Amino acid sequence: MALDPVALLERLIACPSVTPAEAGVLDLLETELTALGFAVTRLRFDGDGSYPVDNLFATRGEGGRRLLFAGHTDVVPPGDPALWRSDPFVARHEAGRIHGRGAADMKSGIAAFLAACAALPPEAGTILLAITNDEEADAVNGTDKLLQWMARNGHGFDFAVVGEPSSAEVLGDSIRIGRRGSFSGVVTIAGTQGHVAYPHRANNPLPVLAAIASALAAAPLDAGTAHFPASNLELTSIDVGNPAANVIPAAGRLHFNIRYNDLWTPETLAAWVRDRLAAVPAGGTTVGFEISGVPSRAFLSPLGEDVETLAAAIAARCGRQPDYSTGGGTSDARFVALYGPVVECGLVGASMHRADEHVLVSDLLGLAQIYADFMRRFFAREPA
Repeated sequence: MALDPVALLERLIACPSVTPAEAGVLDLLETELTALGFAVTRLRFDGDGSYPVDNLFATRGEGGRRLLFAGHTDVVPPGDPALWRSDPFVARHEAGRIHGRGAADMKSGIAAFLAACAALPPEAGTILLAITNDEEADAVNGTDKLLQWMARNGHGFDFAVVGEPSSAEVLGDSIRIGRRGSFSGVVTIAGTQGHVAYPHRANNPLPVLAAIASALAAAPLDAGTAHFPASNLELTSIDVGNPAANVIPAAGRLHFNIRYNDLWTPETLAAWVRDRLAAVPAGGTTVGFEISGVPSRAFLSPLGEDVETLAAAIAARCGRQPDYSTGGGTSDARFVALYGPVVECGLVGASMHRADEHVLVSDLLGLAQIYADFMRRFFAREPA
């Protein structure tokens, strides 16, 4: 049976699935996947300090090679409606583009993949889908736990594609073979509050805070690797909460974030930070350090025949080989990478999270063709 990815994307956009509200989007996918011969399992995870999340797992086929497609149906809030030219949850066609929240990130990837599945006979190979509704926010009860559930229940895979918007300027110009990690931290300095006219009765935390900021920002972490740029630390906030000009503050706080390559882990970065802090004289203040949130680990998928097969399918449709990229922020591919090789392959993401988010209709149709061609080539290979 044929499935029109454009019509499906319109229906997906109509579901206002702002994290973590499912808003009927997984019901829609379950109906479509069932019609395509998939066995669908709905899973809700909760706990670990985050909200409950609805997820979907589906599988079709038995034996042979196993391909996983992963993605998310949740979207970021649309923001001020006045910035949109039309309702963000009603698909609007204009100048060959589909506008709507989630059009680029990443309901289009899901629509294209389902259309590709519809173009393949059920006996082509084993296809698995892992769809979450929590990628844009906490990402605690989504893909991470869904992949854990899959592993416990024997749902392994040989290769995975995440449908995030990976193209930079035009469809197929790049695929992501890895991502940098993200590590955030908070440094606190406790001194003694006092009057600026009597500094001997106080202990100002600001000089120590400034010295620590310089120590963290001045020291390069590395020079980059074969597939990653140099890791970088950015100071994001320095605050003492003191509005008075005649008061020495009692304490200060510094926030930072490190985007890091495959030379580092959260553990080695924490040790690096502690070494920098220890090198700064505390001057009688108390220095504290905590990791903020859950770090995202860097990953690099092994390059091999499956990546080359995907690149060949892209080249056949787009007329050029894609670049292999590790750029951008983080994505749920970091969870998938713990269980097998994964790449991100999707549309151009220039408009994601913006008002009037959009994709080209021709790109959406082209991505569905790329996915279908890749799957035919992937399943034609003998299992290892």
